[in-house]
Amino acid sequence: MTVRRVVPDILTKDKAESRDFYKLIGLEQVMNRGWVMTLASPSNPTAQVILITHEATAPVVPDLSIEVDDVDAVHAAMVERGAEIVYSLRDEGWGVRRFFVRDPNGQVVNVVSHQNR
Repeated sequence: MTVRRVVPDILTKDKAESRDFYKLIGLEQVMNRGWVMTLASPSNPTAQVILITHEATAPVVPDLSIEVDDVDAVHAAMVERGAEIVYSLRDEGWGVRRFFVRDPNGQVVNVVSHQNR
């Protein structure tokens, strides 16, 4: 299994204000679905922050997103370990396959693979 990127998910009440703040650090908006926005470094596109107002399809907002090359293999490993799956493995309408799992510290991790890769 290969990790492609690790991104903090920041719950925000005002995406525009948060976007403008992180723009001062050098991050630019690269995706906006209304309820979730991704900011990235132009010089290092895997350096990202996700701003999220609510989770449109899942029961909770994740604390962290980890993109992997094989989400099914990670899911199988987590199930075998007995980890708490918070949101079941599924294909989402915006081109990702993902699930949420709770880590040993109580943090919710969005484990995701892009389907177009």
